[in-house]
Amino acid sequence: MLQAIKAFALLGGEWVLFILLALSLWSVAVIIQKFREFKIRKRGSAELESQVPALLAQGEFKQAEKLALASPSAEGAVLRAGLSNLGLEPVALEQVMESQRIQERILMEKSLLVLGTLGNNAPFIGLFGTVLGIIKAFNDLAIAGTSGPTVMMRGVSEALVATAVGLLIAIPAVAAYNYFQSRIKKSMASADRLSRLVLAYSSKKKA
Repeated sequence: MLQAIKAFALLGGEWVLFILLALSLWSVAVIIQKFREFKIRKRGSAELESQVPALLAQGEFKQAEKLALASPSAEGAVLRAGLSNLGLEPVALEQVMESQRIQERILMEKSLLVLGTLGNNAPFIGLFGTVLGIIKAFNDLAIAGTSGPTVMMRGVSEALVATAVGLLIAIPAVAAYNYFQSRIKKSMASADRLSRLVLAYSSKKKA
């Protein structure tokens, strides 16, 4: 068992670079996909925030619902859920919109776990490759004898590449993760604001 572990360690860390390359492609794919998704979801959200409060205050529920139907945003989805169920009691209406908010948050957070995981773990994967590379470099030093220092330094420099690549993957992944989380937080706050207005003015519809 110990011999097998030793033989594995002496393989070096070059194979870790292939894993990091695959992870970097995965990270880029997720970032691009989420940017596209959030760009689509942003459509109509500004109009909802600026126009719907006044429409609800005036009792123009149909017009507000038309704006909500035209928007693929989370705010639009929550508004649609509320405006299409105005006949419910306030407590039930609030639960309907809360349920929709939860659903929209789940959809927006889909795949973000990938970025969070890569941001936290890619440096450790790179460090693992570096450690394996240094182990191999010291083993090469023992074998090479007098010419060993040159061989070892070359091996160490190559091993450090894995750590650099790990950081190169982690930094954009963390930045993108934080950016998308801030977008989700803003969208959910806007949806919560509009849903509270629906609750506040729902009595006008009943009257």
